[in-house]
Amino acid sequence: MSLPDRRSAALRRLGVAALLAVATLASACTVRPLYSDASIETGAVPGAAEGLRQISIEAVNTRYGQQLRNDLIFLFNGGAGQPAQAKYRMALAASVLVLDEAVVEVDNDGRPTAATLHMTGSYVLTEIATGKPVARGSRSIPASYDQPAQEFANVRARRDAEDRAARELAELLRLDIAQKLSKLKAA
Repeated sequence: MSLPDRRSAALRRLGVAALLAVATLASACTVRPLYSDASIETGAVPGAAEGLRQISIEAVNTRYGQQLRNDLIFLFNGGAGQPAQAKYRMALAASVLVLDEAVVEVDNDGRPTAATLHMTGSYVLTEIATGKPVARGSRSIPASYDQPAQEFANVRARRDAEDRAARELAELLRLDIAQKLSKLKAA
């Protein structure tokens, strides 16, 4: 056997050994969907989907807060509404900050023609039976919109930005709550 043949044979053996090592390490990993109802091997840790279905969200007092609440109820329960016998109660607060961004077009007023709305949602999740808070968090998301010269168009553009931000923020909050419930049930 010549020297190049020995090297290629050694490289092949090294490659096979590396592949086996990676396969062995990867087989030790456990990957499961966050929202699944399936449990890890023993069945002791249910998925977060069941926990999300057991959350009742308290009423809020703003239009964009109500939109956020409605989106969360839909995401938690798949459109089924609030649970009749909830295990958790969630206090939800939403706030909006609008920043005038830039003058994109030149007009006589010199007013900004674009803005960014920053919506923040904060929550406290309380177990109803004990009254103890089990999770809390806050997330924020921006939504840009045009500010046309027509007043109604400007109001409608802002409302559309609020609705977009509420939908996206509901997704972020659902993920955050699902992660915290998943850790809570695992403990």
